[in-house]
Amino acid sequence: GRLEAVTQQMGYHPQYLDSFLKMQHYLMHMDGPLPFDCRHYIAIMAAARHQCRYLVNLHVLQFLRAGGDPQWLRGLEFIPPKLRNLNEINKILAHRPWLITKEHIEKLLKISEWSWSLAELVHAVVLLAHCHALASFVFGCGCEQDEGLGGRGSLKPLSLGNQCFCEATASNSCSQELLRINRKRSLDSCMELDSLRERMQRIHVETEGREEMRLLQQDREEGEGQGAEVGVQAECHSDPSVGLSPLADPDGEVTGATNLACYTQDPDFGYQDFARRDEDQTQVFRVQDYSWEDHGFSLVNRLYSDIGHLLDEKFRMVDGLQSSAMAKRQGCEPSVFKRGIWNYIHCMFGIRYDDYDYAEVNQLLERMLKVYIKTVTCYPEKTNSEMFDRFWKQFKHSEKVHVNLLILEARMQAELLYALQAITQYMI
Repeated sequence: GRLEAVTQQMGYHPQYLDSFLKMQHYLMHMDGPLPFDCRHYIAIMAAARHQCRYLVNLHVLQFLRAGGDPQWLRGLEFIPPKLRNLNEINKILAHRPWLITKEHIEKLLKISEWSWSLAELVHAVVLLAHCHALASFVFGCGCEQDEGLGGRGSLKPLSLGNQCFCEATASNSCSQELLRINRKRSLDSCMELDSLRERMQRIHVETEGREEMRLLQQDREEGEGQGAEVGVQAECHSDPSVGLSPLADPDGEVTGATNLACYTQDPDFGYQDFARRDEDQTQVFRVQDYSWEDHGFSLVNRLYSDIGHLLDEKFRMVDGLQSSAMAKRQGCEPSVFKRGIWNYIHCMFGIRYDDYDYAEVNQLLERMLKVYIKTVTCYPEKTNSEMFDRFWKQFKHSEKVHVNLLILEARMQAELLYALQAITQYMI
């Protein structure tokens, strides 16, 4: 249940890490519309859509520490109908957010005794989008493989033994008794960023990767599709495992599911190229008509106090990260390179900016970089364990992390825009 693999990676950009941890702590552990155990279960449901064992393991443990019912961990059939009704929006947001409509919102808000309040639903939507996007980061940076037994991730794991996260980051003894007393406290709340950063280890990036790039090229050619205005969109194929290691709760009892299938329904529902949609489906989402700055921010902040400010700080922080080395290699200004990545990600979800020339995307982003970005964004569970280490040799490790942070934030904002627009349409 430790988060140090994620925070080690984000620690290459400490200002962003600080804003990320503040938002996540508020979302999971501070006062809000949803009970603490439900928050962690919703996170489990979200992470399971992408078969992200790293996040599922984390939230299963925190669900139990928050006093959650262990029976719920047997699967969706064992949870209250109110939570189970969230499954449809979870599925759509994770894979094809453009399909969200005001009818989905109305259904959740008007189901007799199992109805959601608007505030609860906004909290849940932010949780879902956060965990879907974080799963992309986990797979993109190799944290998922690092967690697995014998896995080859991009990290050199810390020698922490049986320490819990608060011990690893704050050198603070945290006994099993203390964990039982503080079941509803965040494992992250006692960490000190300076101490965490002192423990970070520089990552060794392998220098040879021609074979992997050849395999990725084959995958691209087999699954390549043409996206409107953008060009190369490719799918990489894999056979991801859905196994989940048994977990132990603070009292020592083994819990958890033997696989992630029990937390999902309709597992075959996945990402589908927006450009290939039927003509009668939803139209292109134009940011000029509904944007985060002008519409989403005020709505989410009104229904879930202060979360809008924390999300906005995180979006602004990733936009302000320095990427001069990456941009220089592409022969452009840093802001131009970052906007190309951001708009390419939004384009894959059907979101367009009228003031942007999408021909720039093909000029700025190499084909293999676009393959990587699309894989991590749209089906992160297909990211192979070698991709982060052996991909784009010209990038420094911190630059690779920066691209994955852009993926995380652009994807999260895309999901929020669709969900909040549907809520706005319902309210109107």
